[in-house]
Amino acid sequence: QVTLVESGGELVQAGGSLRLSCAASGRTFSSYTMGWFRQGPGKERVFVATITATGAYTYYADSVKGRFTISRDNAKNTVYLQMDSLNPEDTAVYYCAAKVGVRSTNPLSYAYWGQGTQVTVSS
Repeated sequence: QVTLVESGGELVQAGGSLRLSCAASGRTFSSYTMGWFRQGPGKERVFVATITATGAYTYYADSVKGRFTISRDNAKNTVYLQMDSLNPEDTAVYYCAAKVGVRSTNPLSYAYWGQGTQVTVSS
């Protein structure tokens, strides 16, 4: 089992940057594929980015490709989402998630979720 806690969300102006962190519990963090998802106002939760256990593979939604970077520090049991060139469409609650096994963009395949952190981008 793993417990995830996101942090770093805040109000930021369009064009700005934020780095979200997700701290994980447990001794087996390095064996999990991690993902970031987001849910905007009145919208469903959607995929943002994922990173495999060793960090060898990353994948991004088209909407954030080139602007967001996912990374992890297994020694710190932490995954990060660096967000640059933010725009109001990025406003959402951001969730980190963990899964065992192969990479996936499907939120239903992720077994463990954090509570989310609010990112608001003002225009």
